[in-house]
Amino acid sequence: MKNILTLSFLVFAFLTATYAHNTEPTHGGELDLEASTVTWTGKKVTGSHTGTVAIKSGSLDFKNHQLVGGSFEIDMTTIVCTDLSANVAQKLVGHLSSGDFFGTADHPTASLVIKEISKSTKGDAYAINADLTIKGITKPVGFTTEVSEKGATAVITIDRTAYDIKYGSGSFFENLGDKAIDNEFQLSVNLVMK
Repeated sequence: MKNILTLSFLVFAFLTATYAHNTEPTHGGELDLEASTVTWTGKKVTGSHTGTVAIKSGSLDFKNHQLVGGSFEIDMTTIVCTDLSANVAQKLVGHLSSGDFFGTADHPTASLVIKEISKSTKGDAYAINADLTIKGITKPVGFTTEVSEKGATAVITIDRTAYDIKYGSGSFFENLGDKAIDNEFQLSVNLVMK
């Protein structure tokens, strides 16, 4: 019996030492807010518009050189339109900031928190399931991201109607004609580590 206990203890000690040696702790890297970018694209029947919005804070978490988590927060009060002249762009941004769209006075931030991650067998791609919060409403969203030592990139497609943004949606209003706005918009995200 004594030999069995001694052997069990030695096996346990060996496994513990091996696991501790081969597994590094989870560590997070803060984002470089100046270098990180989010570009938005919204489409309508007669064309599209694009612009940027600033990241307020965020980090990516790694373990054994693999992405295991992360989150970032967007400052919705920084919406900019980049494809229109100054006065027209200002008018569009004013409408996007209003209650018809993002209601930035009451909801100045949006956020994304990674919940599940699956690494692809090819390259540095990951399938991500995350919680996205816009206008105080949280919904799941899925996308693929490419990760490197310097950060991560992704294109995220979002159904705005899931966040009670229904203005100009043909799914909720009839006879919009060329005033109809697509339900989906895209965020092209480039997260750069400090």
